[in-house]
Amino acid sequence: MPTRQLLLLRHAKSSWDDPKLADFDRPLGPRGLKTAPLIGRKLARRGWLPDLALVSPALRTRDTWRLVSAELPRHVPAEFAETLYEATAATILARVRQAKATSLLVVGHNPGLQHFALRLAGTGSDAGVFKEIEAKFPTAALARFTINGDWANLDFGDARLTHCIRPKDLR
Repeated sequence: MPTRQLLLLRHAKSSWDDPKLADFDRPLGPRGLKTAPLIGRKLARRGWLPDLALVSPALRTRDTWRLVSAELPRHVPAEFAETLYEATAATILARVRQAKATSLLVVGHNPGLQHFALRLAGTGSDAGVFKEIEAKFPTAALARFTINGDWANLDFGDARLTHCIRPKDLR
């Protein structure tokens, strides 16, 4: 059984400039437009390339993925999963269990993504990284996990949290 990689990426900073826009339709703000490509470059440099991206269909998550994926050295297919918009940790887990990839990236929203990361982290996780995510999982933050076993059998506490990259780490 190969070791699997799970990357959790919170969408980049969005704009609140137009109060009439529905939450689903909020675009990225200037900071998000700058940060998302940096995350993509960091993924490429580290060799953390997903085989598949599961992306919330909200505008800010789609735009984050577009800017991140443009920096990757190869095309990565994306599935836009309605269930990931405002998803709970349990909903994210259910969607990840359906994945057909060795390396998976989920682009989503807080608080669900942060709760999912904290509940997923199990034995062998980096305690310092766990504390960072517990304190704050800011926009454009990326958490990396390794998993032994099939996605279908994944449960909370089954993954090893290895890294967290936040926008302030990219400067």
